[in-house]
Amino acid sequence: MTSNELITKGDLEAFEKRLIEKIEIILQPGKGQSKQWLKSKDVRKLLNISPGTLQNLRINGTLSYTKIGGMMYYKLEDIHKVLEGGKH
Repeated sequence: MTSNELITKGDLEAFEKRLIEKIEIILQPGKGQSKQWLKSKDVRKLLNISPGTLQNLRINGTLSYTKIGGMMYYKLEDIHKVLEGGKH
């Protein structure tokens, strides 16, 4: 016997929100550690660049990123490579 359940758009949105929150918790650094992953706003602040410049760095492959739930995350080590003049 199978039961059918109706999943609404609201159910999916709530699931997405919970999933993103859990992923963000995983990406947060532990106490005493530096952040390993940064959000776009943090990268822009660190590099003192505009959103358009950051987008160009993504497009031309200078800076790698991972997109999760509409949010883009950047590895701190990749940002250091860009600052040192090396392409990732």
